[in-house]
Amino acid sequence: MNRTRIKVCGVQDVETARAAADCGADAVGLVFVEGSPRLVDPEVGREIVSKLPPFMISVAVVRDLDLDAFSEVEEACPCAYAQMHGDEDEPTVAACGPYAIKAIAFDPATIVAELRRWSRLAEVDAVLIDGPRAGSGETIDWTSLAAAQKEVAVPKPLILAGGLNAANVAEAIDVVKPYAVDVSSGVESQRGVKDPDLIAAFCDAVRLADAR
Repeated sequence: MNRTRIKVCGVQDVETARAAADCGADAVGLVFVEGSPRLVDPEVGREIVSKLPPFMISVAVVRDLDLDAFSEVEEACPCAYAQMHGDEDEPTVAACGPYAIKAIAFDPATIVAELRRWSRLAEVDAVLIDGPRAGSGETIDWTSLAAAQKEVAVPKPLILAGGLNAANVAEAIDVVKPYAVDVSSGVESQRGVKDPDLIAAFCDAVRLADAR
């Protein structure tokens, strides 16, 4: 049985990271994007990473940083992976790699070209598909994404994000069959505030979907 991996993004404290781990999440995302309601201080981020259990992955989420700025974030809070969530070009992503995740804002008019573009880059380990506006809680057209993925025959693991929650993640998994799902607003009691019960419900829904 294939198992869908789970990333809880926008974690801002050790307690939330532990809750995610206890619920069976595989990764936590730490947001280093100014202006985000989920922004975490690098020192706090370092503490979160240091308290993760063995085999749980940390992901630094950044946007439109040049190599020097990225290196500063990486030095302040070393994470296993870096998720590039802006309009970075190939040379920048390559320079910040390896162990890079490239996020793509879903657009049915460009998704095939974008999947091809980033699947060719060796430094990209996975491609994440998000809604038109990151962190907005908007879902995407899963059927169109599945068709695009089939057309491209994406060789990279695909991470599905964009408005996922406990109520809809099973359907999303059934349609897209992603390597992993990424949740943020869908496990929040209010904007930027994670709810352990919602995290548990989301992880349970993913496991139930995998078991079907």
